[in-house]
Amino acid sequence: MRLLLLSNSIAPGYGPLEHAHAVLRDVLGDARTVAFVPFALADHDDYTKTVTDALRPVGVEVVGAHTGEPADVVNRADAVFVGGGNTFRLVTALYRHGLVEVIRRRVYTGMPYIGSSAGTNVAGPTMRTTNDMPIVQPPSFDTLGLVPFQINPHYVDTIPGDTHMGETRERRLLEFLEENDTPVVGLREGTWLRRHDDLLTLGGIEAGARLFRRDADPAELSTGTDLSPLLQTTPRFDV
Repeated sequence: MRLLLLSNSIAPGYGPLEHAHAVLRDVLGDARTVAFVPFALADHDDYTKTVTDALRPVGVEVVGAHTGEPADVVNRADAVFVGGGNTFRLVTALYRHGLVEVIRRRVYTGMPYIGSSAGTNVAGPTMRTTNDMPIVQPPSFDTLGLVPFQINPHYVDTIPGDTHMGETRERRLLEFLEENDTPVVGLREGTWLRRHDDLLTLGGIEAGARLFRRDADPAELSTGTDLSPLLQTTPRFDV
């Protein structure tokens, strides 16, 4: 299994996907065609063009999943890239187009999977740790299950003295753990998780990440940390 799960496609100080060109080349290997799943945003053509331009330096051809029968487009490609946007809209479309099982089957048989933002969130067992507003209602919160733990892309630290009165990101994830028992990796901007079979590592710029577990204080993770033990997780929900 080859996964690259990016917190975001545009890291601070970089153009689209520029911060990840080297790791993208490595993960994609000899893949030449990438099926891009643009359904988290409304303008599929424009989104696909942006990703096509961003991946041109990597040397792959990008085909929008919306340009044909989405399941057929994914099945014909060498790799799949699920882009970010609104996770509720994305998950609704994945079910509508029959992509949940198609992507899962292809990835489990060796197809490289690239996710960014919402596309990273859906790599976990459920979408429950998304940051997004529920603008549509998906048929299920269950997602691809390519890793057995939850991910929170765009993780934002609490700023001391901030006058915002709503829940912090940390508070929301701790509330998730009050109802569910599965680790959550909070990915700061410019970071990613890379899985190669049974090896899972944290990569990206030096921002690092935070690991949330039930009945434990959040733990700071530095870039380069081996997170392979998380692949042995047995997620438990609604407990």
